[in-house]
Amino acid sequence: MTYPDLLILRHGETEWNRAGRMQGEADSPLTDRGRAQAAAQGRLLGQMDLTRWGMWTSPLGRCLQTAAIALGDQAGMARQDRRLIEITLGDWTGKLRTEIAAEAPLLFDAGDGMDWYDHAPGGEGLEALYARTGAFLADLEQPAVIVTHGITSRMMRCHYLGLEPAAFADLPGGQGVIYHMASGAQSCLAEGG
Repeated sequence: MTYPDLLILRHGETEWNRAGRMQGEADSPLTDRGRAQAAAQGRLLGQMDLTRWGMWTSPLGRCLQTAAIALGDQAGMARQDRRLIEITLGDWTGKLRTEIAAEAPLLFDAGDGMDWYDHAPGGEGLEALYARTGAFLADLEQPAVIVTHGITSRMMRCHYLGLEPAAFADLPGGQGVIYHMASGAQSCLAEGG
């Protein structure tokens, strides 16, 4: 499937990100660093003509905070869509990653892969996330600026790049950057880079 151009922003660092706590559908506020990362994204966006672009955000607080900073005066035009929320983690929501690794060490024995997201008791699972992000992208009718979450961003980029859902773990992440998806390829936009 062919999609319009996208500018995908992950929310800035949160208190729970800093602590290594799994957020999923739960929320925590941006740190000072997270607000600075959103401001850096805003400066990058400020260099672009976004006149014909739609703007979308996850309705979770950390994305709304990031959108308010990064989109500035245009933040009020951003539409919220629940299909952009982070993968839900069921019983692992709010737990430290180290606690999860202690409870289920076999999921982490293979190194730093991220397949463990698919094993959260009561969680959404990767296939469901892939389906809902694909449904969101299929509905887009114009280029879009999207403020979302780390795993959700990776799944959206899998769709755009024609990759299987399992490839999400191989895609780069990061906060304070923007992934520009155009002509079937991705580039990472960052200040000073």
